Amino acid sequence: MSNKINPKRREPTAAAAVAAATAVVATNTSSSTGSSSAGGGDAGMSADLTSLFECPVCFDYVLPPILQCSSGHLVCVSCRSKLTCCPTCRGPLANIRNLAMEKVASNVKFPCKHSGYGCTASLVYTEKTEHEETCECRPYLCPCPGASCKWQGPLDLVMQHLMMSHKSITTLQGEDIVFLATDINLPGAVDWVMMQSCFGHHFMLVLEKQEKYDGHQQFFAIVQLIGSRKEAENFVYRLELNGNRRRLTWEAMPRSIHEGVASAILNSDCLVFDTSIAQLFADNGNLGINVTISLV
Repeated sequence: MSNKINPKRREPTAAAAVAAATAVVATNTSSSTGSSSAGGGDAGMSADLTSLFECPVCFDYVLPPILQCSSGHLVCVSCRSKLTCCPTCRGPLANIRNLAMEKVASNVKFPCKHSGYGCTASLVYTEKTEHEETCECRPYLCPCPGASCKWQGPLDLVMQHLMMSHKSITTLQGEDIVFLATDINLPGAVDWVMMQSCFGHHFMLVLEKQEKYDGHQQFFAIVQLIGSRKEAENFVYRLELNGNRRRLTWEAMPRSIHEGVASAILNSDCLVFDTSIAQLFADNGNLGINVTISLV
């Protein structure tokens, strides 16, 4: 076990922030009136300035509205709600607004919190949250339905995770396959999942049965790509129930696993049919869905 002790960081105060901001302004002024300085100078100064906003508890950024303790120490809103005293000086958490830090924050660009996954964006704090919610570099969650699996990681490890942790999922090759859901008459909420590989990509086929309305069970079928939303735009999938001189089809762009299937099911943006329709196409309690993946 390592005995390394991390140095204690000096916490940001209003005076330190204003001094740093003044240094930035002075640097920018001298650069515009004199010879050009080294290219990394502004980037280094920006990093020094953003470090003043680091929360001493979670190391995320303290963003407006910014509150301080009576000694001027800061903590982010998320951590503040869980604390009974200042984590730096152990003094009381006063509701003192730090307007100086807020003014500095409005002139600083902060890195995306997914920079560790490859995002290079620098944003003003008013745009930071919205960007991070849809950032293409944010970690992927396990795409399997349900909330039991808490795995998350980069895209290139998703398939490895599925093969190691969800070995019961069957994978079929080719752009035209039949997704066979067995025992569709099982009571309660049930999920059926299968993988389809074609065009050098992997797709997850999901069929869910749930009670969306009081006492009324419905089936929701959808395809999602193990990939980004930009990659998903290159494909279209087609689901078809066929039998007894009847046909029910749905065609759409696959969803990225970044988006997941919950919102699509909530908005019925997928193939939707109730139990009575399912029985028209079922054979001894099993339901076959023809799945076709095509390039756009």
